[in-house]
Amino acid sequence: MLLRCNGFYAFESALHVFATGATAPGSESSLQQWNDPKLWRFEFPELEETPVLFFAEDVFGVQFCLRQGQVYTFDPETGGFEYLANDLEGWAAAVLADYKVLTGWPLANAWQALHGPLTQGQRLLPLTGFAFGGSFSVDNLRAGNAIEGMRYRGCIARQMAGVADGSVVKLSVS
Repeated sequence: MLLRCNGFYAFESALHVFATGATAPGSESSLQQWNDPKLWRFEFPELEETPVLFFAEDVFGVQFCLRQGQVYTFDPETGGFEYLANDLEGWAAAVLADYKVLTGWPLANAWQALHGPLTQGQRLLPLTGFAFGGSFSVDNLRAGNAIEGMRYRGCIARQMAGVADGSVVKLSVS
């Protein structure tokens, strides 16, 4: 795939596949930079012990990754992994078969029709997290920096780890 197109956006920026290799200063993160533990992964301590390569993301910042030789999604709101496909070919087939769900394209399309195109390095971030009952609607979304979105949600996911559903919590975000 990278031999044909080294990094790209698809489905009106709802899918972002990271480029490999060096990128110009001020441009978006490469595959190597995105996977640097100091960029955002430090907010998810469990990633230190799990060999994972994040290679793409949906419009909400849900990550697609290689883990144990298979493709998983990684939800930054919960820090949870979910199996998706056996390999990259299976991932591509799954995305093409169910792009509306796996990329968030319908909301990306609707949000951009109202607010204009997302810029490079932006994702649609929920005002109220989806894991906290936030709706999958244009009104619950804002454009934000992908790195900052991962850090913010990682901070929350870390505090929510092990908390029972329905519990009342007080979050601290710095």
